[in-house]
Amino acid sequence: MTSRLLLASALAFALAGSMAAAVAAPVQLEAMTWPELRGRIAGGATTVLLPLGGTEQNGPHMVLGKHNVRVRELAQRIAEQLGDAIVAPVVAYVPEGSIEPPTQHMRWPGTITLPAPVFEATLEAAARSFRKAGFCHVVLLGDHGGYRASLDRVAATLNRAWAPRSQCRVHALPEYYRAAQTGFAELLKARGFAAAEIGSHAGLADTALALAVDPALVRLGAPAPSPRDAAGGGAGDGVAGDPRRATVELGRLGLDHIVAASVAAIRARTRVAP
Repeated sequence: MTSRLLLASALAFALAGSMAAAVAAPVQLEAMTWPELRGRIAGGATTVLLPLGGTEQNGPHMVLGKHNVRVRELAQRIAEQLGDAIVAPVVAYVPEGSIEPPTQHMRWPGTITLPAPVFEATLEAAARSFRKAGFCHVVLLGDHGGYRASLDRVAATLNRAWAPRSQCRVHALPEYYRAAQTGFAELLKARGFAAAEIGSHAGLADTALALAVDPALVRLGAPAPSPRDAAGGGAGDGVAGDPRRATVELGRLGLDHIVAASVAAIRARTRVAP
C-alpha cells in the first residue's frame, strides 16, 4: 500500500511539474537562455514578433514610453494566442522627425528620433539575426504610424533576397496598425464617440489603450488637455483628440480587437492553422 501511495505521489508530482512548465514557458526571447530558445525553435516556434514602439511625447497626461509598453504587451498576447511565436525585445528608438529644425514629435522634450536609413538598417540586421537563429517568419509589429513606409521597404528588400532560397519571409503586417487606428476608431464610433474626440494621437482611443495596458501610463491628476479637433489644433500640448472620457473598459475593447486581427493576419500569412 505504501509503495502504491509513493508511486501515485511521484506521478502526481511529475505531472504537476510538467503542467507548470508548460504554463510558465516564456514567449519573451530575452527571458530565455540560448539553449532554451534553440529548443523552442526546434520544437516549431519558428515565428518571431519584433515589437516596434517609439519614445515620443504623448500629451501632458501620458508617459513618453507609451508605445513601447503597449506594443510589448500586445506582442505578448499575440504570441500566446499563436502558440508558435517568440517575442523579440522592443525597438524603442524610431524615426520621429528631424532634430534641426525640430519637426513632428521632436518639437516636445523627451522624444528620441533616428534617421529612417538608420532605423531600416537596424530592422534589417535584426531580421537577418533572427533568420540565422532559425526563425522563418519575422513579423514587424509597428505601433507608430510614422515609420510604416520603412517597414514596407525592409520587408520588400529582405523578401527579395530570401525568396530564391526559401519560403521564409518578413511581414510588415499593416493589419496590426490598421486595427489599432481605423478598426478601434470604428468600434468607438459605434458606441457614440465622435471622430474629433477619438483623435489621432493622445486622444480618447490612445489614452483608453494605455489605461487598459497599465493605468500607471496615464497621469490622471494632470491638467486636462484642451478639447480640439482630430487634426490636433489648439493649445499645442501634443494632443489630437480629447482623452477625458477614456476608460479601461474601452481600452480593453481595443486591445482585444488588435490581438484578434493580428493573430488572424499572421496565421494567414504564415499558414498556421487556428
